[in-house]
Amino acid sequence: MSRPLDRKLLRDLARMKGQAVAIALVVAAGVLLLVMMDGLVNSLSTTRDAYYRQYRLADVFAPVKRAPSYVADSLSRIDGVAAVQTRIFGSALIDLHPDRIPIRAQVVSLPESGQPLLNQIHLTSGRLPEATDPDEAVLLDGFARAHGFRIGDGLTVNLNGSRRNLRIIGTALSPEFLYPVAPGDMAPDDERFAVIWAGRKALESAYDMEGAFNQALLGLTPGAGIDGVLATADRMLKPFGSTGAYTRDDNVSERFISEEISGLRGSSRTVPPVFLLIAAFLLYIVLSRTIQAERQQVGLLKAFGYNSFEIGLHYLKFIMIIAVAGSALGCLLGVVSGRRLAGVYQLYYKFPFLYFSVDPMAFISAIGTSLISAMAGGALALRRIFGLMPAVAMQPPSPPDYSHSISFGGRAGRILDQTSKIIVRRFVHHPWRAFVSVAGISAGMALSVSMHSLMSSFNSTMNLTFELMDRSDLTLTFAEPLSETVVHELQSMEGVIEVEPSRNVPVIFHHGRRSWRGTVTGLVASPELYRVLDRDQNPAYVRADGVLLGRALADILDVRPGGVLRLDVREGRCPTIEIPVAGVVDTFIGAPAFFELDQLNRVLREPNRVSCAYLRIDSHRKDELFRQFKQMPAIAGVSLKQETRDSLQELLDSGAGAMRFIMAAIAAVITFGIVYNSARIAFAEMASDLAILRVLGFSRGETASVLLGELTLMTLMAIPIGMAFGVYLNHIIATGFSNDI
Repeated sequence: MSRPLDRKLLRDLARMKGQAVAIALVVAAGVLLLVMMDGLVNSLSTTRDAYYRQYRLADVFAPVKRAPSYVADSLSRIDGVAAVQTRIFGSALIDLHPDRIPIRAQVVSLPESGQPLLNQIHLTSGRLPEATDPDEAVLLDGFARAHGFRIGDGLTVNLNGSRRNLRIIGTALSPEFLYPVAPGDMAPDDERFAVIWAGRKALESAYDMEGAFNQALLGLTPGAGIDGVLATADRMLKPFGSTGAYTRDDNVSERFISEEISGLRGSSRTVPPVFLLIAAFLLYIVLSRTIQAERQQVGLLKAFGYNSFEIGLHYLKFIMIIAVAGSALGCLLGVVSGRRLAGVYQLYYKFPFLYFSVDPMAFISAIGTSLISAMAGGALALRRIFGLMPAVAMQPPSPPDYSHSISFGGRAGRILDQTSKIIVRRFVHHPWRAFVSVAGISAGMALSVSMHSLMSSFNSTMNLTFELMDRSDLTLTFAEPLSETVVHELQSMEGVIEVEPSRNVPVIFHHGRRSWRGTVTGLVASPELYRVLDRDQNPAYVRADGVLLGRALADILDVRPGGVLRLDVREGRCPTIEIPVAGVVDTFIGAPAFFELDQLNRVLREPNRVSCAYLRIDSHRKDELFRQFKQMPAIAGVSLKQETRDSLQELLDSGAGAMRFIMAAIAAVITFGIVYNSARIAFAEMASDLAILRVLGFSRGETASVLLGELTLMTLMAIPIGMAFGVYLNHIIATGFSNDI
């Protein structure tokens, strides 16, 4: 008895193919996002873990001022330590052009022969340096490609104040520099940051490290107590100027990739369900209108012996075909888009390989969720079938009661034409139908609003950070804290308009059981070039009676104004100090802490010290200034604000931020699907009425205006609702994009 119903099902699908395709696309959008995000999370996590394991990324990093080589034996005897690798790790400047700023670089020593025991490198070309040639070096692959370096090319480098000419004999990638970003920057820039691997002997002489090291890497045994290892390593290295051992989790690259994976995982749990709920809502609308239109057919089928279950199963098949087709399309597009987006991620996270894979459970979950959503939407509509008796169903529905219909007397009757009155009456006579349509359109609009708002939020954050907060032209970073006399020297240089000193002190914040490795930034009492802004974009002046915390850091430490923080300073004498929290401000990038510069130096008992300076310069004299900066060995880095902004903007547009463009495109598909379905349903319901209007003498334009006017009115009503919901949805999605970095 099912074959006639199956033939009817095929005819219904052919008759409503436009609506079926539109709803299937909505389902596909939700499944696409779920599969794509799961694939990205799974791929990035799997590739990262395999990369770390294959190239033996260290579990613990222990920087020190200068420790003799024999200390490595003591470190190897710490309970839980399986391997120890000591090395020389320092900063350098690369001079590529006399009239351009020097490029910052990180220099890392390699053993005299072979790969290091920990933090091995992946050679993309060439070979490792030989111990007999101190001028050989391996260059970071991305930097080499950006500047067109080849094997055998020379490279002029300033190592700890001494000028060296190195010869490139290889290019490489490293899990340690998976996200190659210069210290203090937020976005990678292959043109502006390099990593140089050179032989141990060559760097010992350059950094005065003969028979010594300034960083130890520790590999741990499975199940080792990480806290005990850190405490013991710090105790052993303290006499030699330890600045505090830290785990792999605090490595810059690991923090960025972990936050990226965490953000994708959070988005995959919040965004796709919204699309699937809208799909269920659309199916409910379409199916309920279809059943209402086929009321007499349902009664006839019951009269011929079909029971409510068989008829309900017929309509349920209609729903399931649409849901299954949408799910299949979504799975396919999710895999394709995930692979393409994974390639975009590889531009910023320098994996030598990428294992893209989707967990089979993701397909099962995506298809199952879409089917459950569709069945839930259909079940609400199918209730009408079970309550219809054949005799009642075969009768025409009772005509609507227009005895209390709205009247258009007075001014309203003179202002509104006949078609406008028809439109208003349809809304008044069918308020629930109008509400459902308005709700559907507003839901689709909310998705579009939230995506456009998110894009605007990115741009606003960039403008606030680089126009209102940072009003300098460039930032100078010194190799170590210097006397404030350097500020006067800079101010006296031709072309320097204004100088504002600052100091960045690495610390570990403690509040109760919570801790965080970060930096305290010392600013002058009334900064002009680098300012702290409050929620209303007014200057929040730094205080001498306590630190100002970024809201992200305050939330991490669970501290509010009036609380007291314990700070373990990780430079100089490494004192432990207690500082009250003077206030919390809404910063936009990072998790900063600000303190008045003179008071910070006073607390550290290191008066008149600065570690960086913000400069405003005459653009016509910048080339001359850049040449002078290169002659100052105390300068460890020069960062142009515009270049930093461009790098971050590129990252937001084409890297991790590309996700918001994908969701914006999908939101447009959702909105189209909702409006199209509303139009088709309204046309089906009004077909006879529109024909009557034509018979009565209404023109095509006037008749069309009844249908289009109703859609326009519904859209206008949906605008404020969609905007309100869009703001709320934008908050949810923005929270998913946000992290402590």
